[in-house]
Amino acid sequence: MTIRRGEEWGTTVARPPDLLVASSDADLAQFVTADPTRALGTTAGDLHRAVGSPTPRDPVQRLPIDALVVTIDERTLIAVAHVLVMASWWRGRIVAVMNCDHMGEWDMAPRAHPNDGRFDIVEVDPRMSLRRRSQARSRLPQGTHVPHPHIATRTATSAEWTFDRPMPVRVDGVAIGRVSHLAVAISADHFAIHV
Repeated sequence: MTIRRGEEWGTTVARPPDLLVASSDADLAQFVTADPTRALGTTAGDLHRAVGSPTPRDPVQRLPIDALVVTIDERTLIAVAHVLVMASWWRGRIVAVMNCDHMGEWDMAPRAHPNDGRFDIVEVDPRMSLRRRSQARSRLPQGTHVPHPHIATRTATSAEWTFDRPMPVRVDGVAIGRVSHLAVAISADHFAIHV
């Protein structure tokens, strides 16, 4: 069940003896793709940071987590943290689909939560000037780049984008190739992590 404001998140359980621990968002996404019912943990990555960067212990918190179902042209895959379509921060259109707040050192979507039943979208207008991009980029680590007149933010449970030219796309920090059509849908409570 997705988290609601003011409610406790997760349950305390004994550390599963067969816990499979991921060391990155991309590894965790692979484990989830293979078996979303498996006992999973994480020790690094943006999702790990979103849940407080805990160190392994016993007992652990079992936290339900939403997943992103990502369709890149005709290919569908699972993401746990984020999807980024961007050729360069300095020019062109940027689309970030966030299941958690951070993307590396950038606090891209300060209000995103990995179990709220939706994802956050951050879009940079391609007409944004170089000077304004520089200013916004310097504010990304603190999450103060928004609100901004050239950066649109919203939440959704599904969304689609079509790009005039194929754009580079990264899923959970891994370059996937280029995309002409991107579709993302939330899959609430898709898996759980033990942290």
